[in-house]
Amino acid sequence: MSAVDKVLDQYNSRVYKNRKEHMVDIGNNENNNQIAANVRTIPGIITQRGCCYAGCKGVVLGPIKDALQIVHGPIGCSFYAWGTRRHKGKKEEGVDNYLQYCFSTDMQEPDIVFGGEKKLKQSITEAMDLFHPSTIFICSTCPVGLIGDDIHAVAKWAENEYGIKCIAYSCEGYKGVSQSAGHHIANNQIMRFVIGEGDREVKNKFSVNLLGEYNIGGDGWETERILKRIGYEVVATFTGDSSMEDLKNAHRANLSLVQCHRSINYIAEMIEEKYGTPWMKVNFIGVKGTIGTLRKIAKFFQDEELIKRTEEVIADELGLIQDDMAYYKSKLKGKTAAIYVGGSRAHHYQFLLHDLGVNTVLAGYEFGHRDEYEGREVLPFVKPDADSKNIESITVEPDTEKYHLYLPKEELEKLKEEKVIDYYGGLVKDMPDGTFMIDDLNHFETEEFLKILKPDIFFSGIKDKFVAQKSGILSRQLHSYDYSGPYAGFRGAVNFARDVTMGIYTPAWSFVKAPWKTVPILTGTFGGE
Repeated sequence: MSAVDKVLDQYNSRVYKNRKEHMVDIGNNENNNQIAANVRTIPGIITQRGCCYAGCKGVVLGPIKDALQIVHGPIGCSFYAWGTRRHKGKKEEGVDNYLQYCFSTDMQEPDIVFGGEKKLKQSITEAMDLFHPSTIFICSTCPVGLIGDDIHAVAKWAENEYGIKCIAYSCEGYKGVSQSAGHHIANNQIMRFVIGEGDREVKNKFSVNLLGEYNIGGDGWETERILKRIGYEVVATFTGDSSMEDLKNAHRANLSLVQCHRSINYIAEMIEEKYGTPWMKVNFIGVKGTIGTLRKIAKFFQDEELIKRTEEVIADELGLIQDDMAYYKSKLKGKTAAIYVGGSRAHHYQFLLHDLGVNTVLAGYEFGHRDEYEGREVLPFVKPDADSKNIESITVEPDTEKYHLYLPKEELEKLKEEKVIDYYGGLVKDMPDGTFMIDDLNHFETEEFLKILKPDIFFSGIKDKFVAQKSGILSRQLHSYDYSGPYAGFRGAVNFARDVTMGIYTPAWSFVKAPWKTVPILTGTFGGE
């Protein structure tokens, strides 16, 4: 009996039928590794997913440092999305930085009963008096959608009253299936009201946007350092350490680099459609992953000097880390890992683990869609359900004034055919047969798979890491890096290897006894007399 069958065998028939479609024993199934994804979690199961609001405010909007972001809802929602993801931002002269602040309307019971628009206006007035921001975002949470406060009307009022940019995001937590819906909502509004408004001159023809990079632990800074060494100009980063001015000028770049596909692919596609800037799926996690990405970017720009410079920088960066990576590989070779995170991390970090001789036995996403798992080839076969239809999909037309192409259309079509641009191959193509791909891994399944597979380390998020640690298995966060980082690029690979090595060789884990080793699974008494 395979690991999947052992876990499923403990469910009732209804749950068994549902969850079976979300679990794939790669290479050992009748469905060509097809997986079910982006559907609602079964009620009663303890999922590790976040909500729509978490995806909008917590992931995409949160790192924009000079937008004062007011959460219209109870204080707990705002506090939940404040400072937990460690998206770092530098203080710049003349640019506001509100990352250290938590703004909320702090809705109480009377506001739920009688409406909260008046309180929202009062909060905006206070924000203007205290901080004088040039941009305000309003993010709604569940109660706001239920009582019907019109945050978009309040946003228009604020723009007329104060002459600022004010954007409202109807990202109530219950919308959609998971935080993925929040990504979509944030992408739509940024595309509508921000991108394309700038007129900053971009002098470097090797100009790129860095999309889906949230600067966790400084990842974005390390990636930018490498790109600038080679000779690229980073026009805008979505959205780690970003300013509104940067985002407004994103349309002027010649290529968009997509790091986290799920959270930002909507913007990548709309920028291409409206302004002509193609997108490329990249991976700056892992030594081989970073090298492959840098060579792919250089291939797009088709410049011999740039290609030469790329190889020089790669050689130089490798020379600085080779000894460290060899040492850590000697310590980690043969170890096993399980990964359950969001975005593209469950895919990317397998490359870095492979660099260190660590084999991944299980991987999955919290909020991935089928194309994250199987590649964009499956998009024509994905049937939209009612939840998907609840999230607006906006369409854009080419901008006659700002549309531009770096390469001729024939060259772009050739690169598309070669899958250099406008393509993501998905997780499964890089996972060997006999490993497991699990969507929306829940609390029970986490415990069961850890019992069966016994990985040396479990990479996860804050909600589920303690399941592993209480079982005597090391767990490290890949959402906020447990206060470490950066993990991107060449230097980041060494940081990651160091942290994993320290964790695995910490003797404390040998003293932790898993609950199932000390508590009987079944108890009973003798009957009779």
